[in-house]
Amino acid sequence: MIGSESAVAFDALREADLHIDRLYLAGTKGTAGDDALGRLLPVGLQGGFRPRGSVRKKRVRLVALYTAGTEPDWPDHLDPETGIFTYYGDNRRSGSDLHHTKRSGNLLLRDVFEATHGLPEERAVVPPFLCFEKAAPGRSVRFRGLLAPGTETMTSDEDLSAIWRHTKGARFQNYRATFTVLDVGIVQRRWLSSVLAGEPTTGPGCPEPWREWVEGRVYRPLVAPSTLTIRTKDDQLPDDPAGLEMLRMIRAHFDGRETDFEECAVAIWRMMAPATGKCAVTPPSRDGGRDAVGTYMLGPGADRVAVEFALEAKCYRETNSVGVKEMSRLISRIRHRQFGVFVTLSYFAKQVYEEVREDGHPIVMICGRDVVDSLRRKGYSDPERLRKWMDEGFSRNRNIDSVVDIGSSVSVDESMLDESRTTAVSNQMQRL
Repeated sequence: MIGSESAVAFDALREADLHIDRLYLAGTKGTAGDDALGRLLPVGLQGGFRPRGSVRKKRVRLVALYTAGTEPDWPDHLDPETGIFTYYGDNRRSGSDLHHTKRSGNLLLRDVFEATHGLPEERAVVPPFLCFEKAAPGRSVRFRGLLAPGTETMTSDEDLSAIWRHTKGARFQNYRATFTVLDVGIVQRRWLSSVLAGEPTTGPGCPEPWREWVEGRVYRPLVAPSTLTIRTKDDQLPDDPAGLEMLRMIRAHFDGRETDFEECAVAIWRMMAPATGKCAVTPPSRDGGRDAVGTYMLGPGADRVAVEFALEAKCYRETNSVGVKEMSRLISRIRHRQFGVFVTLSYFAKQVYEEVREDGHPIVMICGRDVVDSLRRKGYSDPERLRKWMDEGFSRNRNIDSVVDIGSSVSVDESMLDESRTTAVSNQMQRL
């Protein structure tokens, strides 16, 4: 990424420009004053929301958003390929009203997202949001971009949504906010100083994408298509004990009946691909190498096009990789204009990954880390909630002999089912 090639020393932070993905080093005295973000900008030393100015008096001039990426219940996420940043509000514990938080972060979100969908003069008072990510060593940070609230395609009902969570039976709400990382490689200190001094955000040094957003709500995202198509084993497995434990819980739930994991795999796929239409799980005795078949819906609601897919699922341990044999089995069954989905709780061997990508096979490869990330985004990071989700959706005593069509009225090609009975995906999937 632009500007990521060098780090900025602590003593130089007060005058430094902000470069995408550049590391800004912390001090070394071992005190709170070592905080790099507090030295870069005149904001607080703690918390995710660090505004300059009063939120309640609506006099915020600039906001630093800080994410540590260590809270599985609140998985802040930057998608560099789309430029979309998802950030969770600051009501992360039960006991407080949605807008009555210590740092007024949710109140700030409410106000700026309301202005986002207003007139240009309303967006003109929205403070610039600067995204920083926790980095090493110490209290160093990495700059991830200049953010504009909202996205080009989301409505006011979608870009800021209040979601429910619970802790020990106590329910509470928090915001999930969606921002766009603007196509700005360098945020100049001259502009930051002007904004902090109370000048309009479209004043001297203003990045052109920010001006376009203020004046016309035009989103020009910073998109960075990935050049890395071969994920390593470490990339494919959770890097935290809680994530590994989630995978172990799923495997334990299906212990001795691994074929039942197929329905769970379809549910996980639906989390990632909500436009999935009909989907049917094939009986293990005649599945023909495809654990499920279905359709993915494209186009407007009034005239959708159904693209057929086949899904394979493996309830493997994290030490057991998906090899060439398993992948070849799925590839051989995919016909023209179809694609494949392979879901595993483990990882794909390097040779498999290389062959699929180099040969251009239309296979979606979902590994253990992908499964954990999707469950967390749906709020199932808590062991109790995850266990309840599995018990209700994939119990041992479910009747698997009937057929229930879920989603679109477009039918699945019956030949894909190998003339076998089809199994209904669970009621749980109907709720996703």
